[in-house]
Amino acid sequence: MTDIAPTAPEALAWPDHFAVAHMPGSLPMGGVIPMTPIFAFRQAAPRLAFARDHGLTPQRSDIALGGLTAFLISDVITADEADAIVEASERFGYRDEAPGIQTPPGMRMNKAVHWVADEQTLMPVFDRIAHLLPSTIDGAQLSPALSRRINMYRYDAQDVFNPHTDGDWPGYGLSADRSHMQEWPGLRSCLSMLLYLNGPDDGVQGGSTRLFHPDRGHVDVMPKKGSALFFRHGFGPHSVLHEGCRVFGEVSKYVARINVMFELG
Repeated sequence: MTDIAPTAPEALAWPDHFAVAHMPGSLPMGGVIPMTPIFAFRQAAPRLAFARDHGLTPQRSDIALGGLTAFLISDVITADEADAIVEASERFGYRDEAPGIQTPPGMRMNKAVHWVADEQTLMPVFDRIAHLLPSTIDGAQLSPALSRRINMYRYDAQDVFNPHTDGDWPGYGLSADRSHMQEWPGLRSCLSMLLYLNGPDDGVQGGSTRLFHPDRGHVDVMPKKGSALFFRHGFGPHSVLHEGCRVFGEVSKYVARINVMFELG
């Protein structure tokens, strides 16, 4: 009789992953990696199956920014959910290049991994906060789903994302057979959602998000695990210039950029 080694609980929790797309990826100090992967799990990951009712009550706080749209929502996800997202991202693996991102040398000085989440992860998150989001922006209606493509960044010691504005994006999800990333028609993003996955309470030193007023004054938002910062993006006059401030010490900062989608007219 052949002995069979027991399956580790971790292996049961995390399915295999693979690249569902490749895009040119920009490096922090210039240069491009032509085939930078975007990942997904081969099956929906049990650790990332979130409940619509997470036992918390998200609250919105608007940020005075000289007439620009920016606000913070607390308690978007639980601490355990934040930890699961971080663990998933580390399984995919961080790299210097970021797929589909074009930044000049010296601007994005952190590590990146992009992946496509399942409906069971991001639909409950959207349902928790939909009533706190703008129903329209510039006449465009809020779409009833967040883009499933998650752009994740890890800030190790001395990492920074110097002042920039976020571009607007199409929405993305997985194809029905999970074989590739699929662009959603008729939608465009208007808001960045920066989902904080840890912060000073977890040992992160520095790493605030600095939002700039039109007059170049600024407001610093300290990351808090489970909360999310929202602001207008794109390259128009209403977009918010911002900076991911430098991180110090041994604990890395983790943040996920998720795009809030609106329906094109």
